[in-house]
Amino acid sequence: MSRILCDTCQRPEKSCICQFTTPVVNVTHVVVLQHPSEVTQVKGTIALLAKSLNSCQIIVGENFSDNLELQQVIKQYDSLLLYPSEQAKIIESSLIRRLQKQNSIASTQCKPKCLIILDGTWKKAYRMFMLSHNVQQLPQVCLPENLANAGQYHIRKVAKKNALSSLEAACYALALMESGADDIGPNQAGKYQPLLDKFAEFNQFQLSFRPERVVT
Repeated sequence: MSRILCDTCQRPEKSCICQFTTPVVNVTHVVVLQHPSEVTQVKGTIALLAKSLNSCQIIVGENFSDNLELQQVIKQYDSLLLYPSEQAKIIESSLIRRLQKQNSIASTQCKPKCLIILDGTWKKAYRMFMLSHNVQQLPQVCLPENLANAGQYHIRKVAKKNALSSLEAACYALALMESGADDIGPNQAGKYQPLLDKFAEFNQFQLSFRPERVVT
C-alpha cells in the first residue's frame, strides 16, 4: 500500500516539513548546487530553505563545468560562492561594498547579487568544487568564525563539531550580505532568524523519530 504524500512537500504526511517553512523575501538570489545523493536525503535542509525563500534555484549535479543553467546564472548575476577555500574572503560590509564597486566599474549595467552554495557532505562538496572549473573561478566568500562554528545541526553526522547545515550557512551569509552590518551573530540573523528558529524546530521534529535508548 503506497504512502499518502503531502501535496506541497511531497513527503509522507507523517514527516511533512511544511509546518517548518516560513516565507522570507531575500534580496540576494540563492542558487544551490546540489549533489545527487542529497536529493532524497530526508535530513537535508535545502528543501526547507527553498520552500521558504522567495528567490531560490536548485541545480543538481556533480560537475557543473558545462552546465548551461549555471552558466546562465553566472552571466545574469554578480555571483559569490560560499565556500571556505584558501582564497575565500570573510563576508563583511567592507567586502560587499568593494565587490559592488568593482562590479559597477566592470559593467555598464549593475547586475543583481547571487549567492551560490554547494550542498553535499564536505567530501562531496570538495569534489564538486574541484570538478567544476567555472565554480572555481567565482569569487569565494566564507562566514566569520563566530558564525561558522555556530551550527545547530543535530540530526545528522557532520565532519566537525558545530558545523553548519546548508540552510544555516545560507541564512547567515544572506543576513551579512543584505544588512550591511558586521555584528550578525547566532540568534541575531535579522529577517532570516525566523527561518533559523523553524530549522531548530525541524531538528527536534526529526529527533523525535529516533528510537529512545533503553538504559539497563
